[in-house]
Amino acid sequence: MRIRCVGRMMLAAIMGSPAMIAQTGIFEGHGDVGAVLHPGSVDYDAAQKTYRITASGENIWGTADAFHFVWVKVSGDGSMTAEVAFPTTTGDPHKKAVLMARQSLDADAAYADVAVHGVGLTSLQSREAKGAATHEVQSNVSGPKRVRLTRVGDTFYVSVAGEGEELHLAGGSMKVALTDPFYVGIGVSAHNKDATETAIFRNVEVVPAPAASGQPKLYSTLETITVASTDRRVTYVAPGRFEAPNWTKDNMLVFNGDGRLHRIPVDGGKVETIDTGIATRLNNDHAISPDGTMIAISDQSQEPRQSLIYVAPIGGGTARRVTQKSPSYFHGWSPDGKTLAFCGERNGNFDVYTIPAAGGEETRLTTAEGLDDGPEYSPDAQYIYFNSIRSGLMQIWRMKPDGSEQEQVTPDDGYNNWFPHVSPDGQRVVFLTYEKGVSGHPENKDVMLRIMTLANKRITVLTKLFGGQGTINVPSWSPDGRRLAFVSFQLVP
Repeated sequence: MRIRCVGRMMLAAIMGSPAMIAQTGIFEGHGDVGAVLHPGSVDYDAAQKTYRITASGENIWGTADAFHFVWVKVSGDGSMTAEVAFPTTTGDPHKKAVLMARQSLDADAAYADVAVHGVGLTSLQSREAKGAATHEVQSNVSGPKRVRLTRVGDTFYVSVAGEGEELHLAGGSMKVALTDPFYVGIGVSAHNKDATETAIFRNVEVVPAPAASGQPKLYSTLETITVASTDRRVTYVAPGRFEAPNWTKDNMLVFNGDGRLHRIPVDGGKVETIDTGIATRLNNDHAISPDGTMIAISDQSQEPRQSLIYVAPIGGGTARRVTQKSPSYFHGWSPDGKTLAFCGERNGNFDVYTIPAAGGEETRLTTAEGLDDGPEYSPDAQYIYFNSIRSGLMQIWRMKPDGSEQEQVTPDDGYNNWFPHVSPDGQRVVFLTYEKGVSGHPENKDVMLRIMTLANKRITVLTKLFGGQGTINVPSWSPDGRRLAFVSFQLVP
């Protein structure tokens, strides 16, 4: 970030106007944003390198904000870092202290911030356009000592550090297209329009991005999203690539990485590797049996080094081969656990097949030219949902379990839609959406998770993210149908 006002601030100091600098330090100005009942204030202590902000304001959320903001105008990429603390534990538990990048001082301006709540919750928040709704990605680190907000192009990341820790990526990212110059700064909202609250920011730094060197580093973030609110929460973040979570009956997430299966509690914790015997080159096509005791996997560790389907105990153990022909990519169990649905390439064409879970002959269900993929049974066993390119763009289709009555489910709305996953109550289907010009289901793309209500075919956006291949290839609904699990990716310079 290039601080646009540095020259002016230096000139003010030379000309003997220290009052503003004494009050706002490295910043240019301050004031209330939005409707507040009690004017806010800032006190800068140069010796302690602290900013003490007291503010009213109902919230920084929804379609408009109310808070006190201490700001400087900047341009370009960069980061802002600070230690954040509340001097008291009283007041609303969701009072907020933020590091923010904001297009304007309008209450409904586009913005991105890292918000530290009084209760310790720390989130990446954003409003992608003026007047739009605010969304968030909640970190799995509570009450960090130091936080950082980083801008790279239109993408914003958050880093956090506890006492004695180095800053590390909190996981997740959001895109907000801010036009240079824009505002960056620190702010406080009481989360109560009738009250005032105080937060202290120490060792605040606003720095431009260093010159790029080498390739960006890939991180993967395992997240959950609450369907009703669209709030996202980080479960686990790590460098490298992992993919495709399944949600178990006992609230564990199972995902693949480095050719193996791993599990972790939904709310975070220790990652454990699941033993799958001879199957050690798994891809992202796997799912748990309806009774929760087995997992079907797709693996290419054995000859002919093409994907084959196996089943193994969910707790780990010997993997039993199911398909004889390859490549075969597993996608769904029948509700009674007796049949597997999968995508198979036979004679150069990809189609949907079924096969008994115990093994036996496979049955071909689709014959259209081009790719048919991602088959998954509805909970009532009345349909198999899948994605097909037969209409020109990839769309969601469904058919009877015997392959009859094939019909397109999603409208021709100019998007490519992949990997349908039906909710446990059978009323909704979630899927991965690419832009029209994207061929296949590649990794590292701007994508959406969208959800359709089957009764009226109404489609809404659950979230926008950087992902694609590996984000939600497999069924990942929570057993109660309230949340979904997925993987987002970050390319960090």
